Amino acid sequence: MTSALPWFDAERVFSAVGFPAAIDALERALAEGHDPAADSARSIVPVQHGQLLLMPSEVAGFAGVKLASVAPGNPAHGLPRIQALYVVLDSATLTPRALLDGTALTTLRTPALSAVAARHLAADGPARLLVFGSGPQAWGHVHAIAAVRDLHEVVIAGRSAVRAEALARGLRDEGFTARAGSAADVVTASIVVCATTAASPVFDGAAVDDDALVIAVGSHEPGLRELDGRLVGRSQLVVEDPATALREAGDVIIAIAEGRTREAHLVPLASIVRGEASVDRTRPRVFKSVGMGWEDLVVAASCLDAG
Repeated sequence: MTSALPWFDAERVFSAVGFPAAIDALERALAEGHDPAADSARSIVPVQHGQLLLMPSEVAGFAGVKLASVAPGNPAHGLPRIQALYVVLDSATLTPRALLDGTALTTLRTPALSAVAARHLAADGPARLLVFGSGPQAWGHVHAIAAVRDLHEVVIAGRSAVRAEALARGLRDEGFTARAGSAADVVTASIVVCATTAASPVFDGAAVDDDALVIAVGSHEPGLRELDGRLVGRSQLVVEDPATALREAGDVIIAIAEGRTREAHLVPLASIVRGEASVDRTRPRVFKSVGMGWEDLVVAASCLDAG
């Protein structure tokens, strides 16, 4: 049966659904009433050299599941830290419909959801984007944010100055005004993206402007964070789903434990998209994403629809 299934490799995933279409599909799912809280919790299984993640979901006529592996030692061997395979099924019969490169799907859907948040939470007008990280998610976030805001400048800050400069150079070749930078650039950034494997804060939250948007996507573990409690505490805190954030988002969990914020302060992204909650532009906005199964399925279904 699987031998006859359509296969969407990375090139086919991105040609079928680019960043603008993925952003619109995710926003439309939320606007039309999809409830991220209905997603099953992701299963995380420790293995000898990392983790296996199982992420099932059901959305609008489709069911699907992503099997992802997280192997921290892979980059040293020239392999991606995160690899994945995605299966789309018909929701009525649970018959497999297609297989997709789940790594490419993750590279597409995570920045696309961040761009949905940026469309609603970022200040209007041209943006100065600071990205912490230099891997696929950093690259993807530049392209996704560029789909919803004009980018005056892109600054890449990474642990490796060589990799940061390489990404900045590649972005310049694509037509962006880009350079390598550092955490000091947070002072002038209007949008900050954290797409790292850091276990502790990557910049001083006190330096963030009151009208800035900070997006953190690097961790789905309760003991890890990219943002300090000071920033989380002074910001409007938007998440995919409060229960999921309280289970997996270290940026949120640790800030609550420090007394910087409370569970009641978490705002679901869907309520912002639907206009049920207002954006507080008197202080920074933080969007913390851990990645959920419904996001993969919405984008995967869009790939099938596009052929």
